[in-house]
Amino acid sequence: MSETNLHPVLGATRRHFLQGCGLGLANMFLAEAQTGSSARLPAAKAKSVIYLHMAGSPSQLELFDYKPELIKFNGKPCPDELLKGKRFAFIKGVPKMLGTPYQFKQHGQSGTWLSELLPHFSEVVDDVTLVHSMTTDQFNHAPAQLFVQTGNPRFGYASLGAWATYGLGTENQDLPGFVVLTSGGNNPDGGKSLWGSGFLPSVHQGVHCRSQGDPVLFLSEPEGMTRGLRRKTLDALRDLNALEQKQQGDPEIEARMAQYELAYRM
Repeated sequence: MSETNLHPVLGATRRHFLQGCGLGLANMFLAEAQTGSSARLPAAKAKSVIYLHMAGSPSQLELFDYKPELIKFNGKPCPDELLKGKRFAFIKGVPKMLGTPYQFKQHGQSGTWLSELLPHFSEVVDDVTLVHSMTTDQFNHAPAQLFVQTGNPRFGYASLGAWATYGLGTENQDLPGFVVLTSGGNNPDGGKSLWGSGFLPSVHQGVHCRSQGDPVLFLSEPEGMTRGLRRKTLDALRDLNALEQKQQGDPEIEARMAQYELAYRM
C-alpha cells in the first residue's frame, strides 16, 4: 500500500471504524448474533422488553442532565458562536439562554446528579444506567425522534424494534415480533416510522395496538364478509403474490405473504 493510500487509514480512530462498519456497532452485534457467534456474548436474562418512548415528557435538562454552565448564562443572550452559520426553525433574532430553575444534587454511590423533581428516583439511582454521551444537531421533534429510534433523522430506516426482531428473531409463529402502544390520543411527531421496518422486510415492523375501535386494523371481518369468504380472498392473494415472487424474487413480497397469514391467524 502506498503512503498516499495509507494516509486515511492512519487518520482513522476506533470511533470512525465503529461508525463506518455497515450500519455501525449495532449492525456488527446483530450480524454476530445471526451467524451463530452469540455464544461469546453475555447470556441474556431478559425474556421480554418494555421500551418507553416518553414523547412530551419533561426535558432531561430538568431531570437528570445537569448543565451548570447553562444555568450560569440563564436569561442572557445566546453566544454568537452557537448561532453563527446555522439556521434554526422557529427562532428569530438572538434568543436568550434558559437554564433550569430546579436544584440538582448528587445521589447514590455513583454520585449521579438528579433534579429535585425526582426525589424517589434518587433512592434507586445506582440501579439505573443514564447515558450522557449521545449528542445530535437535530432540534425539531420529528427528526430527533427518528434519530433516537432509527439512528437517522430521515425517513426510511429500520427502527430499534425491527433490528431486534431481525437480528435476534422471535419465538412467536403467529404473533408479531413486537407491539406498540400509544397514549394521549396522538402518535409521536416522528409518526409510525418510529416502529417501522424501513428497508428491512415488513414482517419486522411493529404492530400498533389502538385504544379505540379495533385494537389492530384490518383483523375483523369486513362487513358482509364471512370467515370462509375471507379465507378464499387471502388464498387468492397468496397465490398471486407467490406467482409474482417466483417471477421477481423480491423478498418484500414474501414478507407481505407472511403478513397476510399472520392477520388471518390473529
